[in-house]
Amino acid sequence: MTNFFRLLFCAGLPLITLSTHAYELRECKPIQSNSPAEARQFIKCLDSNIETLDRERTIWIKKLVMDMEELEQDTGNTQLLPIIRRSLKHQDNYIEDSCRWRYLHKMPNSTKAAVAYKECKIRLYTRHIEDLKLSY
Repeated sequence: MTNFFRLLFCAGLPLITLSTHAYELRECKPIQSNSPAEARQFIKCLDSNIETLDRERTIWIKKLVMDMEELEQDTGNTQLLPIIRRSLKHQDNYIEDSCRWRYLHKMPNSTKAAVAYKECKIRLYTRHIEDLKLSY
């Protein structure tokens, strides 16, 4: 059953590589007034983009791990996968900490802090996706 899902997953993955961006981010209109409703809409838009990027990033991470598991089975090289998993964990920590200090830097203005955090996350997720794509 696992091989069926692996085949299904891998069969759909080439569709991702056909375009430079398999995902489409929404264009978020920057806040131009002090309106809470406008700020809320902008933050929701950023959240939507973060969710989209997180899904795309997860797809590329799963593909990389699956390919490395297959390589490990074929070659017997057991060193690669633990290093990749460790680097992914460190990347997650880097993204979180890097965006968190930007959030704290903008406090006590919670709107500016939230926007800084979310824009940072979008920027770093995008970079990480591009980096994962370089593996292929």
